[in-house]
Amino acid sequence: MNARSEHEFRLPTEAEWEYACRAGTTTPFYFGKTITTDQANYDGHHPYADGNTGIYRGKMTPVDHFKPNAFGLHDMHGNVWEFCEDVFDENAYTKHEKRNPVIQAGGSDRVLRGGGWHSNARKLRSAYRNRNNPENRFYSAGFRLLNNLDP
Repeated sequence: MNARSEHEFRLPTEAEWEYACRAGTTTPFYFGKTITTDQANYDGHHPYADGNTGIYRGKMTPVDHFKPNAFGLHDMHGNVWEFCEDVFDENAYTKHEKRNPVIQAGGSDRVLRGGGWHSNARKLRSAYRNRNNPENRFYSAGFRLLNNLDP
């Protein structure tokens, strides 16, 4: 019998977040090689690669404003940066296990993923890594919780 409370939640690890974002794809964004402001909330004045310029909303949008990925998850690209469980390590994928290197020591900054409403399109890529100290106030950061119960 599991002794955990039925209300235990946690942040995703960085690798879990990227897996959920990609939803089985290998492209920079879960919907393809580029991104538009019809697909995510970001600063459209700064497109990705050869993408077209789009709008800049200058604020968050409701969670279901854009279509979800193949896993049914909304806003994995844009809207708000999402904190992950891992402490930020610049070399996490070169000096630790590559599949799911959970880093819990070495600093106070946590990994942020996904990009925000004020970000340029490059920062919304599935693989883009950022960081911030969770004790700092950050106007476009949030989090996504996972149910920590065993299946």
